[in-house]
Amino acid sequence: MKKYNVLFLCTHNSARSVLGEALVSTHPSGLFVGYSAGSTPGKQVNPFAKELALEMGYDESKLRSKSWDEFGLPNAPKMDFIITVCDNAAGEVCPIWPGNPATAHWGFPDPSQVTGTDVEKRLAFIDVKSGLKKRIDLLASMPLEKLDSMALKEIHHKAS
Repeated sequence: MKKYNVLFLCTHNSARSVLGEALVSTHPSGLFVGYSAGSTPGKQVNPFAKELALEMGYDESKLRSKSWDEFGLPNAPKMDFIITVCDNAAGEVCPIWPGNPATAHWGFPDPSQVTGTDVEKRLAFIDVKSGLKKRIDLLASMPLEKLDSMALKEIHHKAS
């Protein structure tokens, strides 16, 4: 069974994109290998995103903020799908991705900007995780070998 490489992009690669990477990598379909990156990566993964990723069973050694430049290198894994999850990253000029992957924007509010108690902050991360899960479940149910960017964008509309 072919596994599809999915790269989630966000500016700092510390919250939403990390959740996408963990969700798609641990998806019960076994169809995906997840990656995440950012245009200006932060120093570390947000603690709430890390906690949720570990709860999903994601390998802690893979949890790091990284530059999207890593995935434009000749020896980088070839991506099948590239999904931006924040509006800033969607508007930035991305590197040239080898292999012409299908791309889409699945925008979510930044949970790391939520103020309040730790419970309120964690709930914001859970909301993003739930929204991403709906879209990933839809993606897994589609004929992946036939998907293009338009079909990938339609997933966002169906899950909203």
